[in-house]
Order: sequence, then C-alpha cells, then structure tokens
Amino acid sequence: MLRRLDDGALGTLLARAEAALDRTLPIDEQGRQALFAMADGDGRYLITLAEQLAQLKEKGPVPPQRLAALLQKRAPLYDKAQEAHYNLISALHKSLRGSDVDAALYYFARMLDGGEDPKYIARRLVRFAVEDIGMADPNALTQTLAAWDTYDRLGSPEGELAIAQAVIYLGTAPKSNAGYVAFGAAKRSAKEHGSLAPPMHILNAPTKLMKNVGYGKGYAYDHDAEEGFSGQDYWPEEMEAQAFYEPTDRGFEARVKERLDYWNKRREQLQQSEHDAG
Repeated sequence: MLRRLDDGALGTLLARAEAALDRTLPIDEQGRQALFAMADGDGRYLITLAEQLAQLKEKGPVPPQRLAALLQKRAPLYDKAQEAHYNLISALHKSLRGSDVDAALYYFARMLDGGEDPKYIARRLVRFAVEDIGMADPNALTQTLAAWDTYDRLGSPEGELAIAQAVIYLGTAPKSNAGYVAFGAAKRSAKEHGSLAPPMHILNAPTKLMKNVGYGKGYAYDHDAEEGFSGQDYWPEEMEAQAFYEPTDRGFEARVKERLDYWNKRREQLQQSEHDAG
C-alpha cells in the first residue's frame, strides 16, 4: 500500500513536476494548497493534476475556485483504490471478451480520464491476451507487449494511442480460453499425482553409471524419425496420458486443432504398430 504524502512532500513532488514539464504552473500559493487538497496525499494523482493544469494554457494565476472547476471537469471522480477502479477495469475486460470494441474503447477512455496509470491498463491487456485469446490469435500477446513498450518509450498522451490500438486488436480478435483452462487442469493433475518420475527413456545420462542403469535407453530422436515424429510415450509409467488442451475451432487455433488431431492419430498408429511388433 502506498504511503500518504503530507503537504511538504507534495510540494517537493509538485516542484519536480514543474521542472519535468519545463514550466511554472499558473497558480499562486492558494492554488497550490488547493491542488494538495484535491490530491489528498496521492502523489500520482497530484502529478496527473499538474499535467492537466499545464495543458490548460492559462497565463495568469488561476483562482482556487476556478481551478477546482477546471480540473474536476477534466478529472472525473475516480478513486483508484475503490469501487470505480475495479468496476471500470472489469467493464473493459468483459467488453473485450464480448468483442465489443467501441464499449472497450469507452471504458479505456474513462479510465484514462479518471487518472488511471496507463501501464496498469497495459498489464491487464497482456493478461487478457493470454487468458481470453491465447492460441486463437497468438499475435495478440505480441500486440499488447508492443503497446506497453511503446507507451514506455513515448509516455502520455502519444503512447496512449498504442494502447488504444491494442484494445481494438483484442476486441476484434477471435477468443479462446482453452490454454487458460488447460494450464489449470495441468496444475491440478501435477498436484494430484505428486512427484512421479519421467520414463527412463527420456532421462539424460550424463554419467556412465546412469547409462548403465538404463537412463536414456530406447529414446527415439524425433528428428531421425519419419515426419520428424517418433510417437513415443513421454508420461510417467504410473500415470496414463492426459488430455488437458482442447483447442477451439476459432481463429488460428482451428489450425492448431488440426495439427494436434494429426499428431494424436499418428501417435496412436505408431504405438499400435510397436505393440503389434512386440
């Protein structure tokens, strides 16, 4: 939890903000106190107010009453630690999941207008890309990471456009949570089955003793096999093969499903041939 800043610390922060903006804000001492009161100990919000005030292009000291009206108009009520914060990020996430690009852009703009840290939104978009799109469009992850990196390089407001582009990409992309579901199932299976050893034939044998006791014996090097696929069994001997990942028929994942179906069929054929030969 962030520490609440007193007026002295806020004053120091405001001076640094003016230096970074390379201009003195159009406020007198009363105006500074009004800014401190509006920030209420939140240093990040004070910086947001300073940036907004600098954009107003006011020439003379702005009276405290007018200052409050101008900044409140530009910064709607939005408590980043309370309900509005969670409501809007939830609305953005669910609008993207429902492929409503315009609604997603609206909530994105609402969050920015309320003073939300764009990097927080960028992080959530990365999460969305892997949780709700996944292999249906693997490029979604690339897009969100690129948007985050672009914002880091450009800052506000130019970098916000890159995040907006990522919002549009995610909203229009095909959706799949198959990877998310598969990973959850794999974690549950790992916990359920405990520390089972992999089969001997896929264990490395860095020492002569390990080789003598059977480590690596019978391993089929897939690149030497027909089609580059041996069809070997890689599961622990005490455990039947599991099926965690069930790809959808949406987007790129439809092609992944075709590949997976092909390899599963070939594995069954090769293992059956090996069984018949034995």
